[in-house]
Amino acid sequence: MENPLALSGIDFSPEINMVRYLQRIRQYPILSQEEEYKLAVKYQETKNPEIAKVLVTSHLRLVVKVVSKYKGYGLPSSEMISEGNIGLLYAIEKFEPEKGFRFSTYALWWIKASVQKYILNSWSLVKIGTTAAQKKLFFNLRKIKNRLNLTDDRDLSPQVLSGIARSLDVSVQDVADMNMRLKAHDGSLNTIVDASSEKGSEWMDFIADNKPNQEDVLVYSDTMRHRRKLFNDALVCLNKREKDILFKRRLSDKAVTLDDLSRTYNISKERVRQIELNSIKKIKKTIGLPV
Repeated sequence: MENPLALSGIDFSPEINMVRYLQRIRQYPILSQEEEYKLAVKYQETKNPEIAKVLVTSHLRLVVKVVSKYKGYGLPSSEMISEGNIGLLYAIEKFEPEKGFRFSTYALWWIKASVQKYILNSWSLVKIGTTAAQKKLFFNLRKIKNRLNLTDDRDLSPQVLSGIARSLDVSVQDVADMNMRLKAHDGSLNTIVDASSEKGSEWMDFIADNKPNQEDVLVYSDTMRHRRKLFNDALVCLNKREKDILFKRRLSDKAVTLDDLSRTYNISKERVRQIELNSIKKIKKTIGLPV
């Protein structure tokens, strides 16, 4: 479907001028239930973007009304409106007018879902609500705290926690955990720890890097090359059968069994084991390691 928002000529970028935007959307008429139904049925049949444009623009004020209820989360209204408008587009595609509901009633749930998803994703880099119950707790907890005038970041008392848990039908621990996550906003690693210090150290400066430094990597690389060369040079002390048994028993991803090798060389399994151990001793002796 061609985007009816684009067809309407309305700018929904983050730099949106809210005053101009609100003035613009008031120009679009609100549809009656009969007009809404006819347009929805016609759009179902034709998928004409011009019809979708009329349905969208007549409900843009509904998106603004929904977003106004989420201003307390400290996120840009323009961004939330953009997300709500995306929900409105989904609603048009999914709406079934023959079921008898108003389009605004149906679209309301899509708009709220899109706005809430944006808030959850923007609140923290760590996912806060991964289940429907957690999402419900996230939004309802803020409403209850505002109603109780608990707008600061203090810990909730056991009595308040119990009361909220009962009203939301969740555990006290769930409420305590969500309250803690609501208080703990993401912080930047580039935040200055001590502004009075000349160095102006950032939090990032105190994070330990456990990776080996370049010198250690270089030494390790040189050591491994040296050991590999010693091993390859030592292999000349083994005959063809000894090399084959050693590689198949010790140097293959999947070791060949003693039984298979005994059949291959027509010798006993004990003899194969002896050749394997003697080969290792020969290599150690050639390299200069204790046998």
